[in-house]
Amino acid sequence: MNPWQAFPVPPQRFEAWQGDRLVRCFADRPASFHAMFERAVRERSRHDAVVFEGRRWRYAQADAEVRRAAHGLARHGVVRGERVALFISNRPEFIWVLLALQRLGAIAVPIGVREQRTGLAYMLNQCGARGVVFDAALAERIPSADEAPGVTLRVSLGEAAGAVPYASWGAADAPQAPPAPVHESEVAVILYTSGTTGHPKGAMLTHRNIAHSVLHFEACMRLQADDRSALAVPASHVTGLIAIIAAMLQVGGVIVVVPEFKAADFVQTLARERVTHTLMVPAMYKLCLMTPGFAQCDLTAWRVGGYGGAPMPVATIDALAALLPGLTLLNAYGATETTSPATLMPAGLTRAHADSVGVALPCADLRVMDEDGRELPPGQTGELWIGGPMVVPGYWDNPQATAASFTAGYWHSGDLGAVDAEGFVRVFDRKKDMLNRGGFKIYSVEVENTLMALPGVVEAAIVGRPCPVLGERVHAFVHAPGMTPDDAALLAHCRQHLADYKVPETITWTATPLPRNANGKVMKRDLRARLTDAASPAG
Repeated sequence: MNPWQAFPVPPQRFEAWQGDRLVRCFADRPASFHAMFERAVRERSRHDAVVFEGRRWRYAQADAEVRRAAHGLARHGVVRGERVALFISNRPEFIWVLLALQRLGAIAVPIGVREQRTGLAYMLNQCGARGVVFDAALAERIPSADEAPGVTLRVSLGEAAGAVPYASWGAADAPQAPPAPVHESEVAVILYTSGTTGHPKGAMLTHRNIAHSVLHFEACMRLQADDRSALAVPASHVTGLIAIIAAMLQVGGVIVVVPEFKAADFVQTLARERVTHTLMVPAMYKLCLMTPGFAQCDLTAWRVGGYGGAPMPVATIDALAALLPGLTLLNAYGATETTSPATLMPAGLTRAHADSVGVALPCADLRVMDEDGRELPPGQTGELWIGGPMVVPGYWDNPQATAASFTAGYWHSGDLGAVDAEGFVRVFDRKKDMLNRGGFKIYSVEVENTLMALPGVVEAAIVGRPCPVLGERVHAFVHAPGMTPDDAALLAHCRQHLADYKVPETITWTATPLPRNANGKVMKRDLRARLTDAASPAG
């Protein structure tokens, strides 16, 4: 049985794309990113659109802010097709500028605010950005004219030397041209993947990529106009941008902007704003559970808790179910290149399939491939290739990387996984992160899942410690702010659940969260470097 048959999935059909591809698509879909917002303004003008630190903007007011930003950008020469970077933290102006660029037919280039000057300069130059809008507090990281000569427009949120103040843009009371016409196959957004090696690549999210992703979220999470979603992940990440901002605009819901995730404050926001929908990483849910008074907060409005990026420990699933029986947890799996979701766990199946990331979404197509590009049968492990209308056409101005990562519209995920006979997808590891200990293959996710099942452990990562005899030995990095470091207890727990060769042989307890890139992925390269540095003789 197709698990999505019971859901309100829109009608589908096959369409010819890019000349030689047949793609299963939603027959009725928004014409553009901006069209989603236009419809919400038309149908929900008097309803809340954005909430931020006690301030509220109804859809009509949000439209006025977007028009104002579009007017200011146009006055400074931004036209259809030009790229403008957003180096903006979680605040309403991110949404206004994002939608203003869509109104002009320009291309938004959101960049995570953890990026440093060198990386930012590379991205601005690689995409040929015409301008950058940035938080004034981040001004020292904005490249100079010499470092990014094509960037002729700098707009600051707050006062910054050499930049146009965003606040100087007055109300857009002058007559404005209608939104620029765009074809759905045109690029709406460029999101840079946080490469673990080499330079990041700019994934080109088209309007129809975005349309299919939000329709998947709307149907399979059963989103509706009275939903209120907390934007607690970075707005510049594909999850924040698509799963929360775009998805709420599609249904005419409310975006509750969270400037910074602090568990205690976040829980209060959930209660105060009657948040119904979240999409976060598992550690954030666990930190909420650990917050004093969590059980006493009125979180009865919270009905959908999406998560991804890491497994959710069964203990966390059970604890949330006990405290919040009305909350449905749904695992999701996707990437920047898939415009967020490729799989989702159907409601009600999370606990029974806690080791799975769900099943392929209605228009998604997942294949498990071997090293020679041949499909493997159900249950066998190989690289996950992902196809469908939400898969981006490639990387901006990078044909070599596009050719290496895409085959006939399928994106090579780099993830090792399997699909069982019922269609449930399991992701075991990144190809490059799998350990080989004396010929025994170890999927780090399995060990990490075991570690995070121990009460008090919030984050865990497994890397290979070089060994001249076995090749690699298992090393664990553990962030457990709620417990006293205890190697013996942790190893005893692992020995109860893992084969002996999978049990960590050495452990690093870290008081700070694990290092993550701008897309929220644990930077195992940095963790391996820590091991190398620790092993090097002092000089």
